[in-house]
Amino acid sequence: MADTVHNFDDKSIEAALEAARGHYKGNIDASAVSPGEDGHLALAAGCISVTVENGKVCLNLPLGFGKYCFPIPKIIPDGTAAEACLHICTTWGIPTGVRVTISVAGKVIVSKSFGKC
Repeated sequence: MADTVHNFDDKSIEAALEAARGHYKGNIDASAVSPGEDGHLALAAGCISVTVENGKVCLNLPLGFGKYCFPIPKIIPDGTAAEACLHICTTWGIPTGVRVTISVAGKVIVSKSFGKC
């Protein structure tokens, strides 16, 4: 039996990307940027309900990262309801990666970044 592959909401992903672009829109004036500003910004792009199947949760990741199956510790049985959350990582408003967290009962059990986050 094939694993279920869950998808994040495209509108939530686009909203996060728009927010990042909007934050750094226009010319960046070096004299107006604080010394601690490095241009990196991660924005929440939504959470979805998922279910543990065969000891993993499989997700389709945006920005060309494709399908990835996250291993789930064996103490969490198959059929357990979980939540997968996505953050879009950007530099000066340009997407550079994604970060995914998977939580069970409000506790993060898996966290992984792809690209530059």
